[in-house]
Amino acid sequence: MNTSATEMRTTVARTVSITEDSLVVDLDDGRTITVPLAWFPRLLNGSDDERKDFRLIGKGEGIHWPRLDEDISVEGLIIGKPSGESRRSLKRWLDNRPKVQRE
Repeated sequence: MNTSATEMRTTVARTVSITEDSLVVDLDDGRTITVPLAWFPRLLNGSDDERKDFRLIGKGEGIHWPRLDEDISVEGLIIGKPSGESRRSLKRWLDNRPKVQRE
């Protein structure tokens, strides 16, 4: 019996944008994934400037926001996985971050 190995290709992010209430990621396979910012409390609580300060990591396998200390994987977005940060951790982060003006 002949079997062929199926080539697995990793889908990566090409562009990222944030609206008032959503994270929008365009993927290299033509899909666009839109998820609520409420899934990622650090993004939700960040200023517009902090949200705009991101970079693609792992050749687009993830997105990193250095000023918000947030990393989101494309794979997690595809499977619909929100932030796993505990309420306690988020509260500690909110309590220790400088007060920012929301634009």
